Amino acid sequence: MRHRHAGKLLSRSYEHRKALYRNLMIAMIEHRRIKTTLAKAKAVQPEIEKLITLAREDTPHARRMALSKLSSKVAMRKLFTFAPQEYGGRNGGYTRVTKMGPRMGDGAEMALIEFV
Repeated sequence: MRHRHAGKLLSRSYEHRKALYRNLMIAMIEHRRIKTTLAKAKAVQPEIEKLITLAREDTPHARRMALSKLSSKVAMRKLFTFAPQEYGGRNGGYTRVTKMGPRMGDGAEMALIEFV
């Protein structure tokens, strides 16, 4: 039983899952939308929402916190340039997950995650 265990494991170790989330968040910030599996999109959505909430206030502490999650200065700067302008007056719901159907090779459910 997985009582009181938040988040999806995605059949990966903690380090692998952390790296996967980091890479997905960086790709999403750089490209504004990414195509991935539905499970990964649903798993990374709360993480990217927390980053945008953090980036709405542009303080040195918020930048350090975002950099610790992203480990990419370019993505961090890009996040802090568009997040306060586009989402300053919005109280959550910064991303959208759209189902795209099964993948041709293995039938995995694909999804498009993008900024609203």
